[in-house]
Amino acid sequence: MIRWLLKHTFYAQFCAGESRAEVQRTMKALKDVGYRGIILEYALEVLKSEGGNVEKDIETWRQGMIDTVQMTAEGDFVGLKWSGLGSAALDLLQHNQPPSPSMDKAIREVCDLASSKGVKLLPAAEETRTNTGIDQWSLNLQKQYNNTPGKVVLYNTYQCYLKATPATLARHLAAARRDGFTLGIKLVRGAYLAAEPEHLTLATKEETDSAYDSIAESLMKRQYGSVLAPLQGFGSEAFPAIDVVLACHNAVSVRKAQALRSEQSARGEPKVPLVYAQLQGMADEVSCELVQAGKAQLDADSEKLDIDVPEVYKCATWGTTGQCLNYLLRRAAENKDAAGRTKESRRAMAGELWRRIRAVAGLA
Repeated sequence: MIRWLLKHTFYAQFCAGESRAEVQRTMKALKDVGYRGIILEYALEVLKSEGGNVEKDIETWRQGMIDTVQMTAEGDFVGLKWSGLGSAALDLLQHNQPPSPSMDKAIREVCDLASSKGVKLLPAAEETRTNTGIDQWSLNLQKQYNNTPGKVVLYNTYQCYLKATPATLARHLAAARRDGFTLGIKLVRGAYLAAEPEHLTLATKEETDSAYDSIAESLMKRQYGSVLAPLQGFGSEAFPAIDVVLACHNAVSVRKAQALRSEQSARGEPKVPLVYAQLQGMADEVSCELVQAGKAQLDADSEKLDIDVPEVYKCATWGTTGQCLNYLLRRAAENKDAAGRTKESRRAMAGELWRRIRAVAGLA
């Protein structure tokens, strides 16, 4: 009974399904709304580096990831967690060690399949104790798979609530410029705040918001700034090629980014490849505002080239209810203050509801 209730309430709100048929129905429904594509994430992750059967854990992850990539279409993304490879992988990540040969073989099989399908891979950041290892695994793969101009297969995730993130990103930008690959960047505020030591994180939400907006602006302009400063000792402020996913539920941050992109389009300036992303079941008012902005731009200026049409993706996580449990617990933590939504959010949701009613009635 408890499993049934979870599956048809909280799970249904935030997850895409347990089977291929359920996932494909969810993906179609999301794309029908007008989203450019889907970020389909396999929920499997491990939080404790003990127990487990190493080879069985690797095979479970490998098959789950192959299934995930095969369910997506060209232009979609696939989210993943390196810790999903099992407790042995988590131990390696915590000690900043490379994947074992059997892990590496499974990882490269997934990367090769994604590359052949035109699907992009988004490894998630996790807790600080594993992030150095995660960064290294992801960066090493980017050197191999992101070295063709205009093609990006691998990304890395940067959590803006961490004090160290600007310096980490600066190091990775310098590495990409030095080694000649495109740095794939997924920018988030972060979802592991409760698990992080306080001295590693920014003190307030306002500081995190400011850091996110400043880093996003630097990336969009390909210019270092007050938060994202160039790596000390390199001297040059030139950026490498980058490809950005702004994963953001904050309407103010999204509007700032959209305004800057529109200004760049109007001035005929080159723009970095960039998409917006929000989680399934969250910030629908932000996602739909972007979708409608894009439609309005196309309707008003269909012949013009100097317009910015936002590319919006919804991130849908799939797996069994057990596999999705940790993901759902993080969503619950993020939504614990849902009853206290701001007036602005309530207005935005009411406006989106009214727009949909008008569309159904043929009045839009």
